[in-house]
Amino acid sequence: MLKTSIAALCLTALCASPAFSAEPILGKWRSPGGRIVEVTDCGGKFCATVLTGQHKGKSVGTMSGAGGDYRGTVIDPRDDKSYSGTARVEGARLVMEGCALKIFCKKQSWTRA
Repeated sequence: MLKTSIAALCLTALCASPAFSAEPILGKWRSPGGRIVEVTDCGGKFCATVLTGQHKGKSVGTMSGAGGDYRGTVIDPRDDKSYSGTARVEGARLVMEGCALKIFCKKQSWTRA
């Protein structure tokens, strides 16, 4: 459940305004399950949307931050539950972590699509 949310969040953004064009989180990401998520600029934050698969079109979260480190909300597209999340860009990988109650956490590593 949480893995799907993290995966979906990581896969949501290509279209960016010039102010965010240098942010490494922007673009399309492939989750371990093969789904593609696009991360885009959405009014001073970064929004993730599922592009492929069963949950196509669903939001999987929003993040704020800069320079490769981000914090925000991860949404599981299967049940629309929200979790606290972080994301860190490491080269061509996006390392996502989502936590419920700050103690039950799961990590995923996504790759550029």
